[in-house]
Amino acid sequence: MSLALYGHPFSSYTQKVLVALYENGTPFEFRCIGPDTPQHTDEWLRRWPIAKFPLLLDGERDVAESSIIIEYLQLEHPGPARLLPADPMAALDVRFLDRFFDLHVMDAMQIAVDSALKRVPVKSEEGLLIAGERLERAYAWLEGRLAGRTWAAGADFTMADCAAAPFLFYADWVHQIPEAYPVLRAYRARLLARPSFARAVEEARPYRPLFPLGAPNRD
Repeated sequence: MSLALYGHPFSSYTQKVLVALYENGTPFEFRCIGPDTPQHTDEWLRRWPIAKFPLLLDGERDVAESSIIIEYLQLEHPGPARLLPADPMAALDVRFLDRFFDLHVMDAMQIAVDSALKRVPVKSEEGLLIAGERLERAYAWLEGRLAGRTWAAGADFTMADCAAAPFLFYADWVHQIPEAYPVLRAYRARLLARPSFARAVEEARPYRPLFPLGAPNRD
């Protein structure tokens, strides 16, 4: 049964799943949510009224939440790249890092975006300040954690890196990773050079004017 992914190319959580799909060369149909595809929007909302990106459709089975989608793909549509280790303790480490990038990088960055879009009762300047403070703490922790590692959990590219790629990508736009964190800066550069994420970045490039804080002229 063919797979379909509902989402948007500029969405970080959609990109997280796209990286996993591209890593394994998994065939799927991308159903972009936007004003030009109301039929996709209607079907997406019918299946997932929570209205969050992305949603995977496998036959008639709906799978929501990016981390769950990646684990589901490994169970039901495995490929050559194993994004969750077979060893339970190693898999736990990957899941922890996946959650760290979600809760302490992406969520922090989102404060700045949401304040700029007036989705929260916080002024844009204050949102940027809060985001910067939280990201600085996350960056400092990651600088130590990533020392001596090629990828987030070690030598192998995993689900944690699928999360880190788009989350650090956008976080750096909001609060640029300082030169004081060379390990983290190098890790972000490796993620950008990874073919799976490089493809996602290029596919999202036309949508950069949508970034409410103004996309920097880099990356």
